[in-house]
Formats: sequence, C-alpha cells, structure tokens
Amino acid sequence: MTKLPLRLAAVLLASASYPAIAQEAATITVYTSQPTDQMTAVIEAFNADHPEITVEVFRSGTTEVMSRLQAEIAAGQPQADVLLIADSVAMTQVKNMGELYVYEDAPIENLPASVVDPDMTFFGTKLITTGIIYNTDLVETPPTSWAELTDPEIASGLIMPSPLYSGAAVIHLGTMVQQPEFGWDYYDTLADNGAIAGQGNGTVIEAVARGEKPYGVIIEYMALNAKANGSPVDFVFPEEGVTSITQPVAILARSNNIDAAKVFVDWQLSQTAQQQSVEQGYFPIFAGVEPPAGYPAVSDLTILEADPAVMLEQDEANKMAFADLFGG
Repeated sequence: MTKLPLRLAAVLLASASYPAIAQEAATITVYTSQPTDQMTAVIEAFNADHPEITVEVFRSGTTEVMSRLQAEIAAGQPQADVLLIADSVAMTQVKNMGELYVYEDAPIENLPASVVDPDMTFFGTKLITTGIIYNTDLVETPPTSWAELTDPEIASGLIMPSPLYSGAAVIHLGTMVQQPEFGWDYYDTLADNGAIAGQGNGTVIEAVARGEKPYGVIIEYMALNAKANGSPVDFVFPEEGVTSITQPVAILARSNNIDAAKVFVDWQLSQTAQQQSVEQGYFPIFAGVEPPAGYPAVSDLTILEADPAVMLEQDEANKMAFADLFGG
C-alpha cells in the first residue's frame, strides 16, 4: 500500500483552448486500484492536456482503497477528490453513504447506458473481463470452461484472486454464485480439490508466469500483457462466458477541488483516455474503437449477467463465505 506523489506538472500554462474550469492551478488526490505503472502513464497523458492540475495518487487493491476511504469518512476527513476503482459494487457503497458528487453534466455521450450510474454519480471508463490464465510450459491442453476448473488435477494447481483484496474478484465471485450452474457448490468443489486464493490479480500472474501454479483466474489484460511481453502464459475466455467490471470514476462530494476533479473525470471519459486504455490492454467501451491486437471483438464476448442489487446486498456475506473456504 503506497502513496505516490505524482507531481508530474503544476505549471501555469493555461491556454484559451482549456475550459474555463481549468484555468487555475489546483491539486487533486485520486484514490485508485489501477496498477501503478498504468496510473503513472495516465497522469502523464492527463498533464499533457492539463499541466495546471497536479495529481496525487493513493494506489492499492480496491478493498484496501475502500477501507482507507471509509475510515477517513468515519473520521469526517475524506482525503480523496476522485475515486477510480475496479467495481461498481464498491462505488455504489460509497454512493449509498451520500459521499459521491452528482455530476449532472458529465460528458457521457459516448458511454453505453449500462456503465452510467442513473443518478450520475459514477461512470465506467473501460471493460475488464475475468477468465483463465495458464502456463504454456506446464499445460498442453488448457481448460476451455469454468466447469473444467473443478477437475481435481486442475483445481489442485489453481490460484484465484481474493475478493478480500480485489474489486474484480468481488464482481467475479458475486456473479458466479448467482449462476444456477455454479453457485456456492462450485466454490466448495474448488476448495475441496485444492484450489487456493492469493491476494489480488498480481499474485495470480506472478504465480502462473513463474510456474508455481499452472492455472489461474485473472483479469484478461494482465495475462495478455504478460504474454505480449514474453511470459510463458496464455489466456482463455471460458465458453460459458466471462464476468466483467468497468472501472468507474467518481468525484467525492466533500472534495475541496470539485472543478479540477471535473476536469480529470472529463478527461477519463474522453477519446484520448479511451485510446490510451486500449494501448494499455483494455477492452474499449466507446463504439468504433478497436480492441487491442489479439483480443476478440467486444460484441463477440458473452458476459455473464448478475443482479447488482443482490451482489451489493450479499457482498459482505460472500466475502466471509469465501474466506471460510480459502482463508483471508
């Protein structure tokens, strides 16, 4: 858990092309679960367009980001101006606490309605799916489905991210237990047959890439980026479908820098940011933007559906049940 003072620019170079909202120098703090190297690149690109705004970042897994934010809220001193985290369940929890700013004029014209909070408090920025990673040096015939992971020979070599740390894992678990063909029986079988949980997706990619585990459950871009960089791994989009998150962005209602935070959110919802996210290995959410090389078309994905209200209601119970099976 680190705080990264990304003071990449605070130069008074406002031009007539910038919105009036962004003419004055300001500093904002972003709480995020996006990987550090990617977030550094995001801030650099943002500052190329808005050098008058300094961005400081606190980065950790979604669960730890939420724990820190909730502690600050309880103390009456939230430090974040912007929240950029993996999943909508955690974001909805903050919204239900009355801590998110209603940004009625957010530029949502290019966003699918499914990633926009109806109350205009948070907005999806990309599409991230969860599937299966395997080590190509250890596995000749990879599994093609979620169901195959319960096979004792596969489960005994399987590592998963934990919902106690990862927001994507929260959504994956909450979605899978709502599927009639899976449910908690699926996780009971995985545990009985030797599957283990790490922390976040980073622990999964490390274990599989190093050959410590032949199989893993992971978000796609980590696996496919590692493959592109020469790691002996590959990724499977399971035949039943994938679970998905949208990495929503929001402004904290008690921010002292609402105007500058709006500029950051506007940029996150821009064509420039969308293209950068594709370059970083994410599926696009803007129509007409091509996915990264080697990815299927978004329209070809089967997304497993789940009731977000049920997921939110069962969130804590799901985490406790997972911890009982896999530790935490």
